[in-house]
Amino acid sequence: MEFNFKTLQIKIQNKYILVITLNRPHVLNAINVEMMNELHQLWQKLNENKKFRCVIITGRGNAFCAGADLKERQNMALTSWKKNLAILRKSMITMLECPIPVMCAVNGATFGGGLEIILASDFSYGVNTAIFSQSEVKLGIMPGALGTQNLPRACGLRRAKELAFTGQSFTACEALNWGIINKICEPNHLWDEVYLTANKICLNAPLAVQQVKKSLNKSQEMNIKMGFNFELKAYNRLLSTKDREEGIRAFNEKRKPEFIGK
Repeated sequence: MEFNFKTLQIKIQNKYILVITLNRPHVLNAINVEMMNELHQLWQKLNENKKFRCVIITGRGNAFCAGADLKERQNMALTSWKKNLAILRKSMITMLECPIPVMCAVNGATFGGGLEIILASDFSYGVNTAIFSQSEVKLGIMPGALGTQNLPRACGLRRAKELAFTGQSFTACEALNWGIINKICEPNHLWDEVYLTANKICLNAPLAVQQVKKSLNKSQEMNIKMGFNFELKAYNRLLSTKDREEGIRAFNEKRKPEFIGK
């Protein structure tokens, strides 16, 4: 799989981990049209080729992502604005459809669309100095990358309303307490913690992890009986896999399994 992007840096770590770095540090990694297009292309590639077992998103420099590039949007015609929103929608939908676990390494300030990327990931770790905001209402707009859907799923409806109505900033500690991130790390320990967790994921059967992700995501859309039916269908898809046979065999032989994703 080839990656040739201008706004994204791509690195493969330990064979199965793909690290995506938002690479516009001169504007705090703000999302412009080019980045939206490249993210969409990247998620399409990952949806088609599932050789990776974990994806990590981070930002270059001292910020994760400042949200949309407002300088690019200055005096933008409404037709162009709406066209760009369509690109953004495709990018976010393909991200949601990614079967591979996606985590964020939040290395600094995260506003607007940057927060929406974090919320659309499966979970996130962040440095203790990071600050966050769902800040769109301060600009006369509103979240447009699933923020109104994912923020209440993370922190509850009433807290989400408070944050989205006010656009107020909040700390890493508050983000942890409210369920927006999963762990706070010292800046020089962030990647140790992120890679530790990513490698744990990579040791597990990738097809099983992907089915778990699908089933967990469906739990937010269905009642428990419908969710249980979906879970059983996902479970049954694993019964004929070589990894299922290897996992049981390795357990009985008292050794670590070697999963191949088949």
